[in-house]
Amino acid sequence: MDVEPTVYPSSAPGGRIADLSRMSLRARKLIETACILCDHWAEPTLRLCLDRFDKRLYEYAEQSRNHLEQQRCFDSRHLVKQNRNAFVQSFCAKLRESFDRMGEEDEAERAAQALSLQSLTLLDRTEHELTAALDKLAARGEAQNGAILSELSYRLAVLVAAPPLEGKQLPVGPQNLARILRATSEPMNLPIEHRLLLLQEFENSVGRTLVSLYEGINAKLLGDGILPRLRAFTVTRPAHGPAYTGSPNATPASASAAPAAARSDEPIAVLETLRDLLARQRAHPSAAASPAGRMASPDELQTALSALQQHMAQVTDRTTRELRSAQRLQEELLYQLNLGLPPGAARTQLTPEQGDTVELVAMLFEQLAQQLHHGPDARALLGNLQLPMLRLAVADREFFDQREHPARQLLGKLAETLDTWVDGANGETDRQLLAKLGQLVERAQQEPPSAGLYNSLLADIEHHLMQLVRKAQAAERRHVEAMQGRERLEQARRRADELMAERFAIVSPRGLLRTLLERAWTDVLALTLLRHDEHSEAFLHQLRITDQLLGQFPVNDPIALRQEVEAGLQQIGMHADEAEQVAQRLISVDTPSPAVSKPAAPDGAPPVAEAPKPASVPQLEPSPITAPATPAPRMTDPPSATDLAIRLKQRQRLGEHRAEETAPPSAQAAVVPPLGLREARIHNHLRQLPFGTWFEFTDPATGKTAQQKLAWFSPISGNSLFVNRRGQRNDVMNLQELARAIADGRVRELPAHDENLIDRAWHALTNNLLRPAPLLPEARP
Repeated sequence: MDVEPTVYPSSAPGGRIADLSRMSLRARKLIETACILCDHWAEPTLRLCLDRFDKRLYEYAEQSRNHLEQQRCFDSRHLVKQNRNAFVQSFCAKLRESFDRMGEEDEAERAAQALSLQSLTLLDRTEHELTAALDKLAARGEAQNGAILSELSYRLAVLVAAPPLEGKQLPVGPQNLARILRATSEPMNLPIEHRLLLLQEFENSVGRTLVSLYEGINAKLLGDGILPRLRAFTVTRPAHGPAYTGSPNATPASASAAPAAARSDEPIAVLETLRDLLARQRAHPSAAASPAGRMASPDELQTALSALQQHMAQVTDRTTRELRSAQRLQEELLYQLNLGLPPGAARTQLTPEQGDTVELVAMLFEQLAQQLHHGPDARALLGNLQLPMLRLAVADREFFDQREHPARQLLGKLAETLDTWVDGANGETDRQLLAKLGQLVERAQQEPPSAGLYNSLLADIEHHLMQLVRKAQAAERRHVEAMQGRERLEQARRRADELMAERFAIVSPRGLLRTLLERAWTDVLALTLLRHDEHSEAFLHQLRITDQLLGQFPVNDPIALRQEVEAGLQQIGMHADEAEQVAQRLISVDTPSPAVSKPAAPDGAPPVAEAPKPASVPQLEPSPITAPATPAPRMTDPPSATDLAIRLKQRQRLGEHRAEETAPPSAQAAVVPPLGLREARIHNHLRQLPFGTWFEFTDPATGKTAQQKLAWFSPISGNSLFVNRRGQRNDVMNLQELARAIADGRVRELPAHDENLIDRAWHALTNNLLRPAPLLPEARP
């Protein structure tokens, strides 16, 4: 390593190595520039990390069958939403403080080392798990960016006249970033499992963008003349012993070459492997030979691809699809390369590697188009990205070798979006999403291909997808909560019916009273049971009113009983006038008149009989109170008991739809046949599935298929809710019906895919190349 000489001052009292206030203006400006670069990097990266963390929490909640665990996930989501801006601002502030403390010795570490010799305490399990996870995160980050971190540590140390910064002293180093993440996430008070999940998402989000931050700071320092001749290299640490070469006469050269060949961190030459497989597939071996003529340079090929890209934007869609095939694409490229050549001049040809790259990219997009289940709009939008990807692939071999290449990730994310999110809420095509994706593809066509461009496009797509995911999660949650509420209402109604049937077995009322208890008052009991516990005072009070109406308990205050009945009927949505009419018809208040004597019957005539009460009115005992009760105001022409009973029978019950009310009794009382042996096994399997499992439904009439997600099912009733990708409710069916549909072949469970669409396309492309080459046709005699 060629390093400029640097004089390190001795440590000052208090552990301070460099005083930032005495730094030169140039060093201050460079550190401020580095802080600005960190701010521009940290804000979008952290917001993307929190978005992914929120998505993971929702996935865990919907897959969990424990309501307590689901509530913990939603509580953590709420905490993250509340502290989102504070988290980002605190992270950026602590990162700036790390730059201000460059060259200082950590006072907390020195104090901890002094205390560690004085006392020993048991380590908390949560503290141990979190510390171990952070250490592993920092170790992986340093292993992946060792060389560029070494350069950065020397250049930043020059600014503060300190030795090379290592570990937590390096502000943007993985160890310091892990420390800042831990300190920033402390105020949210997340559970340990959710904090570990946040660390995973932080590593996934930061891992692919951290190298760009290091390169930007290094380039800025290098451009300002900080250690321009610095050459950093990774030191190869020896193994535990010499490698066994298998031969006692092995030379030192062969012995040193063995570990290098066995090193696992070297990139795999995927392009060369695909080219070898492609050469085997060619029917004629002579086709793989290099054609005669001058080979195209990389700049000439880029110019030809750019001209061809402009030409394809002006032709029809059908012609564009024809030009995207491997053969036509190579022909058009050769035409563009030799356009304007004088007669007799040597023609420009593609190199073998360039030709194979063009063919492989065309085959990759062909596989992607075959796996899309949408129409020509989605395939055309995906095909518009073929030439920009080809321009990058011919210039950057890492497009084939690195799975985490930004261009490959963008291509995979675009294909997944077109495959899963193009369908709108009602099955129509989401034109707004297609327009947004079209703008991103158009930007990729207009700007020169680079890793930075594809990182920016990938961030835009992920941001837009996160908004769609949030809307789908909110819609799905509303439908699940509605199903859960209806499930609780059904259980409450069932329990209210059981309690009412027990009382009808003792006393069998008739007329208006029976209609009221069966149709309306059972709903009052169910609503009270839904709001309170079965053993609560409110529910026991409603049962006491029920027994009073049935004549099982004496009525001391008929007016209060009438008011309680009216209030209960109004709670289930009955109009106040109608509730008053029902209550007055059922409960009559007798007003005693002690000053008026009863008229005597004439001599020889039978005594005058009192008018009989209606049969539907319960025989309530008269109030023993001597004071006359205040009579209720009389209504003009009150309805009869028969009219009120008819109204109660026509009234829609609580939680029921009109279609369910008008269904014929035979359909409601249909006997469900028992499940067969195979159906019972499927039913038991379905009861163990986590929420979020996807199924494919096939329409027997049309043969069309639709994918739906099992969002929720009740372990008590077996009712299940299916939603689409947008979170909209698609179907509600019982698990027994679903088991029969699966046994009949109308529904099938979709396996969980660990690979995205582009990975499956790569595997399909490789499998096609691994097939035996076609035999040459026999020559005719």
